[in-house]
Amino acid sequence: MDAFRIEGGVPLHGEVVLSGAKNAASKLMVASLLTDEPVTLGNVPRQHETGITREIITSIGAQAQWDDAHTLRLQTKDIRRTSVEGLSRKNRLSVLAIAPLLHRAGEAFVPRVGGDAIGARPVNFHLGALEAMGAVIEETPEGYRAVAAKGLRGALIDLPYPSVGATETAILAGSLAQGRTVIRNAAGEPEVKQLIMMLQKMGAVIQVNAGRGIEIVGVEKLSGCHMRVMPDRIEAASYACMALGSRGEVFVKGAQHEHMITFLNTVRKIGGEYDVQADGIAFRAVNGFRGIELETDTHPGFMTDWQQPLVVLLTQAKGTSVVHETVYEERFGYTETLKRMGADVSLFSNCLGETDCRFKGRNYRHCAVIQGPRELSPAEVAVPDIRAGLAFVVAALVAKGTSTLTGIEHLDRGYERLEEKLRGIGADIERVKV
Repeated sequence: MDAFRIEGGVPLHGEVVLSGAKNAASKLMVASLLTDEPVTLGNVPRQHETGITREIITSIGAQAQWDDAHTLRLQTKDIRRTSVEGLSRKNRLSVLAIAPLLHRAGEAFVPRVGGDAIGARPVNFHLGALEAMGAVIEETPEGYRAVAAKGLRGALIDLPYPSVGATETAILAGSLAQGRTVIRNAAGEPEVKQLIMMLQKMGAVIQVNAGRGIEIVGVEKLSGCHMRVMPDRIEAASYACMALGSRGEVFVKGAQHEHMITFLNTVRKIGGEYDVQADGIAFRAVNGFRGIELETDTHPGFMTDWQQPLVVLLTQAKGTSVVHETVYEERFGYTETLKRMGADVSLFSNCLGETDCRFKGRNYRHCAVIQGPRELSPAEVAVPDIRAGLAFVVAALVAKGTSTLTGIEHLDRGYERLEEKLRGIGADIERVKV
């Protein structure tokens, strides 16, 4: 079993280059199923989630070839089978394949979703959107079987929550549906907008309106296109937190200002510094950090995937910090490990932010109170999921001494060449067998 051995207490300095965003690349790969023409994607990250997506689409009938290290050429001339089965790893991404399969073949079967244990993944939002557009869906113990013998038709889709995945399913379905589709309360994340931009290049008619509204006029056919995957804003915040937590200075090449506005405001509020440049953003720690109050939210709010490394930073901040998680109800499980490393973190089920969230009264410990600063100690840590694992990497870099992280296959799923990039900015990290 692979593990990371990290010697902490060393300030990080230098430049790190962002990979393409896995949360964008995977969706663009699925979107290529909507056409029988070639689609070329550039800046595709080479990590496990991209591999899972490639496995999903090739099992259906896509050809997927790497032209170079990060350019992927895709083409699905024919749908060879309509069942996404026999995969080596189950993943929530398979649900997104339903809409393309219904358009191309009239039927689909996908297994029950997997993924990180951070809270509910509301697949019912996806299925409800497809049913509103005419799909007949049967839930079985193994998965979900969908049929649309007469094709999908435009509909009004009113999402109960601005779910990114459900919004993407509705967009994929609406692009080739008969008539007009209106999505209310849609997600507006940059990754969703990139999916819309790719589909526009392929010939779709999609309008993003004010107030979380998206309007789609279905077309008869989509063509191939070339698209470059956006830089990974989650990875950008991850390296920013490593730079700040280690009391160093790192230039994150490729970080885009427009994707990082809320995060940058938070960096400034806690006392960190940043410098936006033409090709990236430099982050540096100066005179210590101060506590803040923060709520995660859907875009343009503070991203839930930025929360975990930031909480590690807040253990080093003077005073009290309050973090109110409003996106996933079980995302603070990793703080037990931080407490074992010396952090002072208390969890509460009542809403401690400025507003009551959808978890109010549901007995989820979704608010964290952090007292600092606290010196962190090295530890042996088991990684439970991608984002918690990244928080543990930040904690190990902050702690003076040697930490060992097992379960790093989760980090391999979310981060491309993590240890190589960290060594490039001065981290003492190695991959070992345990």
